[in-house]
Amino acid sequence: MSLPRTQATFVSPIVESRRWVAGAAFPPDRPLLNVSQAAPAEAPPEGLRQALADAALNDVSAHLYGPVLGNDPLRRALAGQISAHYRADVQPAQVGITSGCNQAFAAAIASLCGEGDEVIIPVPWYFNHKMWLDMAGVTAVPLHVGEGMLPDVAAAEALITERTRAIVLVTPNNPCGVEYPAGLVQAFFSLARARGLALIVDETYRDFDSREGAPHGLFRMPEWDQTLIHLYSFSKAYRLTGHRVGAIAASTDRLFEMEKFLDTVTICPSQLGQAGALWGIENLQEWLGGERQEILDRRLAIEEGFPVLAAKGWKLLGCGAYFAYVEHPFDQPSEEIARKLVTEASVLMLPGSMFMPEGDPDGARQFRIAFANVDRAGIRTLFDRLAAFNP
Repeated sequence: MSLPRTQATFVSPIVESRRWVAGAAFPPDRPLLNVSQAAPAEAPPEGLRQALADAALNDVSAHLYGPVLGNDPLRRALAGQISAHYRADVQPAQVGITSGCNQAFAAAIASLCGEGDEVIIPVPWYFNHKMWLDMAGVTAVPLHVGEGMLPDVAAAEALITERTRAIVLVTPNNPCGVEYPAGLVQAFFSLARARGLALIVDETYRDFDSREGAPHGLFRMPEWDQTLIHLYSFSKAYRLTGHRVGAIAASTDRLFEMEKFLDTVTICPSQLGQAGALWGIENLQEWLGGERQEILDRRLAIEEGFPVLAAKGWKLLGCGAYFAYVEHPFDQPSEEIARKLVTEASVLMLPGSMFMPEGDPDGARQFRIAFANVDRAGIRTLFDRLAAFNP
């Protein structure tokens, strides 16, 4: 008898790690420092909250079903924003709105793959991508990253089979934090196009990229939408995590197929969330620039403060956007150390094993640090605790 699809995958690392601290008591002088998840912990700016309230009170359509692929004003606004940011020409019909970026990925896979097909994803991977592939009956083919935590194009090409349907890139990367160079992203696009594959590029953390301007030129490629499926999230940019608003840019034919999937899952994205995302695009670009500078300063604090850990044998493997990815110096595996860090150092962070195929030896040596909700003082405290820790 076959297993239900949910049993084909693992428990979300975020859910699992919360169980480690459930009911735990921490010393008053050593409160829990949670660097397990990088979702914004504060409410959106007041103006955006007021826009949500106004829509809830005064716009009847905010409480009704809307178009499956999202409301036209938001699709137009996002197409304009993408076009401006990437110096390209993206049309509203090439943009769809989803209930969060995870659903955008799920819709993309549903439109591309049948059971038993394969998708190449760099390792360490974003665990929700792996979970969805498992539940969809699609084989996740791991592409182990190399120098600088970057995937290699030739290594990816060697993994392509007749069942391969897509290659996935996340940049800036989750969990490693690294920003993929434009030339590397272009090379993956060329490979995908030459082999008749889709290139799914998840840019959830685009707004916190340290580079000025367009991070790549894929939207300027002729017929970009025949190869590229671009994913985006409003959650990080405007603190709309609870409203679940994500987006896809792809061909109209691809969006037509995704629409079937979306219609059977949520029917339409949140009307209030879309109102907030639209208000954000129209009013919060200067504010978002300030948020980006704060994240970049926290990244700098990680890099400046890391020598205290390096002296203890830790290695900084990648850093950027919301994440630092590190290697620990201990003999014990990272998941065992992670549990000890909770009880002995009041630190909650995810072990690398949660971003790797089961049994991968690299995962046993690594951790992800999600620093977006930790200021400079908190980063110093984190490093002091890790430097003093000895399992």
